[in-house]
Amino acid sequence: MLRKAALFAAAVAFFSTLSGCGIMVVKVPLYRETEILQERVIEGAGRDKILLIDVSGVITEKKRSLNRWTDGTSQLEDMRETLRKAAGDPAVKALLLRISSPGGGVTATDILYHEIMKFKEKRNIPVTACFMDVAASGGYYLAMAADQIVAHPTSITGSIGVIAMKFNVQGLMDRIGIEEESVKSGNMKDIWSPFRPSTAEERAVMQVIINSYHRKFIDIIEKGRPSMTKKDIEAASDGRIFTAAQALEKKLIDRVGYLDDAVTSLKSTLGLSEAQVVAYYRPGDFKETIYSGMTPAQPKLLELLSQEGLGIVAPPGINFMYLWLP
Repeated sequence: MLRKAALFAAAVAFFSTLSGCGIMVVKVPLYRETEILQERVIEGAGRDKILLIDVSGVITEKKRSLNRWTDGTSQLEDMRETLRKAAGDPAVKALLLRISSPGGGVTATDILYHEIMKFKEKRNIPVTACFMDVAASGGYYLAMAADQIVAHPTSITGSIGVIAMKFNVQGLMDRIGIEEESVKSGNMKDIWSPFRPSTAEERAVMQVIINSYHRKFIDIIEKGRPSMTKKDIEAASDGRIFTAAQALEKKLIDRVGYLDDAVTSLKSTLGLSEAQVVAYYRPGDFKETIYSGMTPAQPKLLELLSQEGLGIVAPPGINFMYLWLP
């Protein structure tokens, strides 16, 4: 069955001298189902494989499509399918996470991290993360599943922390003559409403939640970066961003280099003189080199404010995010 498939019928009428007229109905799907992942060799040779996994853009559970003709999948679906396919291929000897992301939703980020950790426990193979232009907040959180982190010389990382954004639009509504009227069962039922200023009590409640998510982030770093002391982590966890050189100095990463260096390092770790670098793709998704398929890391604010983005202003609910959004 096609999900959300819009069908139209094209009626072709023809006349027959023997049977009068007949009508043939042709059903053509406007959307086609998302096809399963296929493997492509990007570079290298040999039997053993290094699987390149791309994590680009804002990390979210929302579906995204390659084009207007497919239903699309979410990053969570893609990651789970990718790791399931890799788990069934004994030739996959390592994972290379190519991260170009400012982070995203707290839950979506944690699920991706969990999926990679679960795969590592099952297959016991090395994982390397390579930071591209931005690997901040949730992008850094995800890298804690890696055994080694390589950052491009121009990478920006850090932004270790949590944010729950809100715009108070009460003044704008007053100017255009719109009033919000809600009936609620308790004074906290509409906590973090954009239609009025937050109370001190509401901010205190939100701060407790933010602190708990921040604590979880720090715990993940403690597990993923054993070379860092608690003091080191606390000092780097105030939300500031770092260049690759600064991150190396603070032990947030292991080395400064390029994606090629990450591939070479994985081959050395595996004791291989040669290996294929492979990627999984869906038809229509271009994968020709190790740099193919990346999307811009930094989100546009208007995209995040829209219903098609994370819906920071638009209901429903509050969005807690491991996200760097300057």
